[in-house]
Amino acid sequence: MDPMEEIRQTFFTECEELLEALEAGLLSIHDGTHDEETVNVVFRAVHSIKGGAGAFELDALVRFAHGFETTLDEVRSGRLEPGEDVVATLLRSADVLSDLFAAYRDGAVPAEDTAQSLLVELSTLSGAPAPAPAAAPPADDGGFAPVPLALDLEAPAFEPVPLDLGGGDDADAADEAASPLRHYAIRFRPKKDLYRRGGEPTLLLRALDALGELDVAVTGIDAADPAALDPEEPCAEWLIGLKTAADRADIEEVFEFVSDDSDLSIEALLGLEEPQAPQAPQAQEAPASAAPAPEREAVPPPAEAQAEQAAPEPEAASASPAPSQSEGQSKPVVAPKATVRVDLDRVDRLINLVGELVINQAMLTQCVEDSGPMNREVATGLEEFHQLTREIQESVMAIRTQPVKPLLQRMSRIVRESASATGKSVRLRTEGEATEIDKTVLERLADPLTHMIRNAVDHGLESPEKRLEAGKSEEGTVRLTAAHRSGRVVIEVADDGAGINRERVRQIAVDKGLIAADAQLTENEIDNLLFMPGFSTAKEVSNLSGRGVGMDVVKKAIQALGGRIAITSSPGRGTTFSISLPLTLAVLDGMLVRIDDHTVVLPLTAIIETFKLQGGELHRLGQGGHVLSVRGEFVPLVDIGSELGFRDRVEDYEEAVILLIQTEEGVRAAFVADGIDDQQQVVIKGLEDNYGTIEGVAAATILGDGRIALILDADNLVERAALPPGETSAAA
Repeated sequence: MDPMEEIRQTFFTECEELLEALEAGLLSIHDGTHDEETVNVVFRAVHSIKGGAGAFELDALVRFAHGFETTLDEVRSGRLEPGEDVVATLLRSADVLSDLFAAYRDGAVPAEDTAQSLLVELSTLSGAPAPAPAAAPPADDGGFAPVPLALDLEAPAFEPVPLDLGGGDDADAADEAASPLRHYAIRFRPKKDLYRRGGEPTLLLRALDALGELDVAVTGIDAADPAALDPEEPCAEWLIGLKTAADRADIEEVFEFVSDDSDLSIEALLGLEEPQAPQAPQAQEAPASAAPAPEREAVPPPAEAQAEQAAPEPEAASASPAPSQSEGQSKPVVAPKATVRVDLDRVDRLINLVGELVINQAMLTQCVEDSGPMNREVATGLEEFHQLTREIQESVMAIRTQPVKPLLQRMSRIVRESASATGKSVRLRTEGEATEIDKTVLERLADPLTHMIRNAVDHGLESPEKRLEAGKSEEGTVRLTAAHRSGRVVIEVADDGAGINRERVRQIAVDKGLIAADAQLTENEIDNLLFMPGFSTAKEVSNLSGRGVGMDVVKKAIQALGGRIAITSSPGRGTTFSISLPLTLAVLDGMLVRIDDHTVVLPLTAIIETFKLQGGELHRLGQGGHVLSVRGEFVPLVDIGSELGFRDRVEDYEEAVILLIQTEEGVRAAFVADGIDDQQQVVIKGLEDNYGTIEGVAAATILGDGRIALILDADNLVERAALPPGETSAAA
């Protein structure tokens, strides 16, 4: 790949992370978090995107990010209150920024109609001039971009020109007295590319002003004949005097992102002497003829300052010229964790190799056991090999796991768009953003989760009028949570709407011929009618629903990931959809169960306990059915061999091995087997691509002796066993 293209792809990857930080920050502000750091994080994200986009001449992205940044700067400075309407506009702006980025990333032509109309709204909020129409050519006038400075063209060229930078209070005096100050002379002349890439000297000057006391002079402009200015070349040069307690490194950091696009010099001048002892009450200003203050060792800026691109909070300067510097010297600097970007194909190959390692370790152990009695050293070596293999497998699998936070954040946009389309007021609440899940599962979960969120907004929540009539708040709530439970990941989508109208659902199913008119269904069975193909409760076809395609697709997608979905609903209080997914699609801990000459694997997370069947515990129920009494509770008996077709149903289960299992929905059942061979970690091999879906079977694996064993789907086996003879479950 071309080196420049590699850098471009790196920018796109980093831009995705910045967009996530932007979305998270805006949602925090929307929820009432107006602290200074949250606003700064949002501002820095947009500023960084603009700077990177300018380097690659992504003009539409630069233009929109510039308008977005200007409005955010008003929020940062406290001149614009982030009320509900303002935050809603900022959230829509984040969506448009994401769309422009995605268009450039995918090589498409960005559509600027929405961006242009939103820029007008942003300019109205910020008070900036309205942007030029999107149809106009890109603003590339040779790099000259006027900077909004209050310049007095009648003044001498080197006379300091006052700037309204939002700082410089008289309150600085007290802090000056307690801090060793220095004088710096800074000469800054932008080049053409700085303006082309979206840079603004005003923001740099604000950042310097936050470090201390600032005097600025502008030269290079011919005051006698302004018409002589060449619009194709930047001509302004800034001469800056800075009195600050900050080190040279802090000043250089301000210009870090524009150093290649400007001529810059920073010189230490005669300044204030440092106090001779820490307890000195204040520093005394040295006379002009005094020797220069000795150079101090540069103190590295704090990690937070390293993330700041070019614009610290202006209000910080009002309170103190350099509070962050003094704090940075007293607090230890926490270095960010080192990371490396790796091609996903390489990770997949590593995971496959580790899977083969697990299989070979099991085969080696089996061969040694079959060869006869083992001596102590061999047994110890095999046990250590087993532990090492497991640790390697867990470490490699951890590489593929990622927090669900980006996925949950992406759903906030779906909620906003769905709410806008339906005319409802909806708030999204998220929990468990740090929950980790396999990257493959995470990527394939986006589409079904989008269906469920739209369904919750469109069907689950009532209109504002009906909510008020029901005594609820006008604003509906959709809650999206993620958590680890029993070795699996459970994601729930809940709303506080009216709940499922079961009578209407049943009638629609009858009218569509999906069930018989005299069918006797439980509440849970009626709820599950929503997953039947072609079922829809929408009265009209819209952009969100009404075509009979949705929840059945969701269920198939979840099942393809080895997961399952369940519904719980309470009339008037809302509905919850629960998705249970495996942590990984590669390995699992299983119990090797023997049935006649066959060996099957049951996931260890589904097994509660195992025991031998004793007399008096088994009771007949109906025709050919049995229930088992376990500590006063009756649970259905499931003959695995009969359900899978390995053998006919037997009448006498005396001395059989019982595995008490519990499904994801909390249903208990007793599985009957002939014996238990072992408990081990197995590598999952999918069957869907090469064979197809088998009812009651989740996947397959290769055992240590080379045999193939089926990995059972305990939940589906319980569901299948509960059906009348001749019927198949919905999963089939």
